[in-house]
Amino acid sequence: MNLEVKWLEDFLALAATRNFSHAAARRFVTQPAFSRRIQSLERVVGVTLVERGKSPLELTPDGQLFLITARNVVEQLSDALQNLRGLDATSIQLLEFAVAHSLAFNFFPQWLKRLQAVIGEINSRMTAMNVGEATHALREGRCDLMLAYHDPLGSLQLDNQHFPSLRMGATEMLPVCATDEQGQPLYFLDTSAEQEIPLLTYTQGAFLERSLQILLRQKPVSLRLRTTYETAMAEGLKGMALEGQGVAWIPKLSIERELEENKLVVCGGERWVIPLEIRLYRCTLVHKPSVERLWQRLVSDAAQVEVKV
Repeated sequence: MNLEVKWLEDFLALAATRNFSHAAARRFVTQPAFSRRIQSLERVVGVTLVERGKSPLELTPDGQLFLITARNVVEQLSDALQNLRGLDATSIQLLEFAVAHSLAFNFFPQWLKRLQAVIGEINSRMTAMNVGEATHALREGRCDLMLAYHDPLGSLQLDNQHFPSLRMGATEMLPVCATDEQGQPLYFLDTSAEQEIPLLTYTQGAFLERSLQILLRQKPVSLRLRTTYETAMAEGLKGMALEGQGVAWIPKLSIERELEENKLVVCGGERWVIPLEIRLYRCTLVHKPSVERLWQRLVSDAAQVEVKV
């Protein structure tokens, strides 16, 4: 049986919606007809692509791998047809960026401006996600490039062969808190007093939470930390710290104005600072011409677009 392109497009719609009814509506066919087309695709490729017993449905491991292939085929065919029709595919091809939340607003705009100054105009779309979601998007081919933190002690579990990365910048995660009426920190990490410190931290499993826990386990000094607030967002921790609710480790690029205005202050020495790299990741299984060109240029010119914050 021959593989039909419309089946690949169906599969992409199903992977995006994780729901047969919604995907069928997107493809303008009835749900029974849509289900038969997905079954036909599975028979041709010889594996089960979808775990139908879950809601929302999930792709099987084979389905996740095939998703990248399906997206490649559909995009390359679209590019080829545009070229045959006399259209310049490179001028309209969109680059999809998945960006860690705290980098999306405090780093990405200036980095993109610096990048365009080096390589020219880029047609781009940016989606802010937590690092875990962005990693899944990169694995499944739902984005072209991922901009995220890299910590040598708590780095992403990505195979460098298939998910290479380039350094795009650097920052630090600083322990900060609000000040008292005299402008002094409300809490001190290096104090010798037996002071219990309320900790404002990231939810379990968040990338920056892992980096923080590694730091705290390695330090010989025992702190009396009591977790009083958790969130996945650095901006959420900043808001609580500004209200004097405790100590939070926050990327410097997210709190530069608050530090300058002395609304937040660093409340520990250098040993409590966590260095962070900012890296751009791609998936080598995705063969998109605009991504290939950008990556080749960055391999030689990455230093020109690095930003230190």
